[in-house]
Amino acid sequence: MTHQINLAQRGLTPKKSLGQNFMVEENVLAQMVDAADIGPQDAVLEVGAGLGALTGYLAARARRVIALEIDGRFIDVLEQTFGKQAHVEIVQADILQTDVDTLMAEDRGCYKLVANLPYYITSAIIRLLLEGSSPPQSMVFTVQYEVAERLCAAPGKMSLLAVGVQFYGQPQIMARLKPGVFYPRPSVDSALVRIVPHLDGPPLSQENQKHFFRIVRAGFSQPRKQLKNSLSAGLHLSPDAVVHWIGQAGLDPGRRAEALSIEEWMALYNADQGSLMGIP
Repeated sequence: MTHQINLAQRGLTPKKSLGQNFMVEENVLAQMVDAADIGPQDAVLEVGAGLGALTGYLAARARRVIALEIDGRFIDVLEQTFGKQAHVEIVQADILQTDVDTLMAEDRGCYKLVANLPYYITSAIIRLLLEGSSPPQSMVFTVQYEVAERLCAAPGKMSLLAVGVQFYGQPQIMARLKPGVFYPRPSVDSALVRIVPHLDGPPLSQENQKHFFRIVRAGFSQPRKQLKNSLSAGLHLSPDAVVHWIGQAGLDPGRRAEALSIEEWMALYNADQGSLMGIP
């Protein structure tokens, strides 16, 4: 109840518009830091620092902590709490409007994300960081349990979100969290998730990823239809050309997008190389 008490003492209430659900269980905060394997050599980016409950755990173990908080009401509290800790930097900013590469320039590509993310922009934050030119070494964050299951789905239950994450890294559900570990209590269970980017990076350069995901988005544009139909409609191609293309990739045109693995989407990309869509 510490967050509730601290908020009340300052005449503050959580803002629903910012998706504020504060972590109130000390053991879960410790579990997040353990899941991220934070040590004295690590730089950490925290998004949504709030009153600094997680920030304190991170500061006790990391070499450097950059704590982002969009809500100006909390900045003074954070500065008062961590102002004398030189390795903690408090930044008032919207992560989606922030150049993360510049923010983390001192530890470019060598930092970890640990955050109790606002659920309504979780997917956008994941994409922003994974698709960047210098993604974090790992990401540990909270998310709605249903979304966590989608992130970690296997072929047969894939979604555009799953492909978008698994193309860049390996997601894993670390723990299921009950509503009572947050204040205010959300209406659904949550999950602690870890994503570790692929050691060798994504399988395509940033230049070619745009074409790859154009194919994937088209495949999921009509997810209940067969792949030949969704790709034909989504890319405005003739059914015969699409059937031939899918066959060249060694796939069955009658399958659905949800059944394809990352490797099979790559096979589709490699079988086309942009020629069907006039991409050089």
